[in-house]
Amino acid sequence: MARASTRRHPPGGPVTDLRRRHGRGPRPGGHRVVAFQPCSPQRLLAVFLLLTTALTGLAGRLAWLQLVDGNRLLARARSIQTQSIDPIGERRTVVDRMGRLVAIDEERFTLWAHPRYFNVPGDPPQLVRNPADVAQRLAVVLARPRGVLLELMGSRSTGVKLATNLDPETAAQVRKLGISGLDLEAYPQRVYPQAGLFANVVGFLNLERKPQAGLELSRDRDLQRQESRFSLRRGADGTPLPDGLAAGSLYGDDLRLQLTLDARLQQVAQQALARQVKQWGAKRGAALVMDASNGELLALASTPTYDPNAYWTFDPGLFREWSVQDLYEPGSTFKPINLALALQEKAIDPNGSVYDGGQLTIGGWPIFNADHSGHGQIDFPTVLQVSSNVGMVQAMAQLNRKRYWEWLHTLGIDVVPDTDLPGAVAGQLKSRADFIGGAIEPATAAFGQGFSLTPLKLIQLHGMLANGGRLVSPHITRGLRSGDALASHGTPTGVQLLDPKVTRTVINWMETVVQKGSGKGLQIPGYRIGGKTGTAQKAHNGVYIPGARICSFVAVLPVENPRYVVLVVVDEPQGGNAYGSTVAVPVARQIVEALLVLEQIAPSAPVAAMAKPAPAR
Repeated sequence: MARASTRRHPPGGPVTDLRRRHGRGPRPGGHRVVAFQPCSPQRLLAVFLLLTTALTGLAGRLAWLQLVDGNRLLARARSIQTQSIDPIGERRTVVDRMGRLVAIDEERFTLWAHPRYFNVPGDPPQLVRNPADVAQRLAVVLARPRGVLLELMGSRSTGVKLATNLDPETAAQVRKLGISGLDLEAYPQRVYPQAGLFANVVGFLNLERKPQAGLELSRDRDLQRQESRFSLRRGADGTPLPDGLAAGSLYGDDLRLQLTLDARLQQVAQQALARQVKQWGAKRGAALVMDASNGELLALASTPTYDPNAYWTFDPGLFREWSVQDLYEPGSTFKPINLALALQEKAIDPNGSVYDGGQLTIGGWPIFNADHSGHGQIDFPTVLQVSSNVGMVQAMAQLNRKRYWEWLHTLGIDVVPDTDLPGAVAGQLKSRADFIGGAIEPATAAFGQGFSLTPLKLIQLHGMLANGGRLVSPHITRGLRSGDALASHGTPTGVQLLDPKVTRTVINWMETVVQKGSGKGLQIPGYRIGGKTGTAQKAHNGVYIPGARICSFVAVLPVENPRYVVLVVVDEPQGGNAYGSTVAVPVARQIVEALLVLEQIAPSAPVAAMAKPAPAR
């Protein structure tokens, strides 16, 4: 049997010849070529099982992700891809009756610094700008010391608040610096362009944008824009996608709340009132102008007032409108209302008269005229001209006490007025039993004391005389309007309570007060104006304060077609000569003169036919 040869082939042997035969030379270095044996079946089976197991595991994992864990992963992906946007809480604008801005949301910015990201676009990424350089450049824009800014930025490497309440112009200058690491956060801020002119009725928002007073509080829901939280899908590169946005998600209304107040007349009233309050050293004052046909208030001024843009610097006691929320005894300004009630009940004759002896005693209580003098037998126009307390007691004594109390209750003395003015309160009226049970209660009520109401309620009642007997609701808003649209003059409203002939008679009597009586200071050539002064004692907890008075005056114009009512009330003026004619009438005159021009009220008669104004008493 032949043995296998174990001889090695020398270089250039059969292997070399084989390579040469295929056109290849010997391998460099003379490496040996080793021929591999085919894999065994066991090894192939092991590889197959390994691959099969891996594929089976992968398929199982995919099935698990799709069928079992799919919803959770989808929700997680959506949360990453979706950005939830909360409403920024913008409020609607408030304008006066002519469209002048009263309250508006303006864009403001908070400036945040992240010093670790300071660099300028275009510079190499590794270049980080020195915080000192950033502070130097920001100091010019923010008008703040460089050292202060540098100290703030040196405290942390990110999230440093440098400034707040930046206006859009300043924010634009910050952006122009082109410094990354500076972040401007926009937010709305409530601004009141008229400052303190409407503060008493509009109110303000605090630093957390929570309403604190006035219409901002009472009409909070109406002033909130229709904003809702919505989700926005974004692509992998952050691009917003239209998918997922419901119809109306990005809707924003342009509604504005329109007031009935006129900024021009409001300013005249407030300035005139402030001067008179200062001159007489009074505690406070209020002036109201109402359109008697529909109850719209054209002016509601009070002093002292405050600036809602910086409310934190003022006494919180100023944040309430006292002419709507505080009660007082109206005094003689209520006498025309009483005479109208007596005429309505036919308790007195329009052409009748009463005897004024200067004083009388009712139920053991003495009652005097303000000047402690009598005027003899006088008619009812003269009762108003001389403001006779005794004459009023004699006249109202003809009215049944029960009917008298019922009329005061029907007029709403003790009921909260139907108004949109925030904080309105009811007046105080003696109980029916007390009023009817003793003669002194109706006697003091005859000249406007013994009960209390607000100036708002008093002007509402005089508006009833002016419009022919309708009790209208005083209000200061005309509702929401879109864009620049403005509501027109409202239609006549109100509940008919008095006979128009009765109210016409009383208005004519009030005209004689301006022509001949204590309202002479309101005589304006060419115009017929009615009025009534009042100088009432001031009570506290049922006790009259010695020397404390409330001086007031109410005017109705024009007499031939009454439409406007003006009321001025000054609380606790100082001085022995402080009366309605000396304190309140001058303010009312300035308001009426402005009202005639703004509302373009035509003269009642040729100027030459009217008497010249007489000096105020």
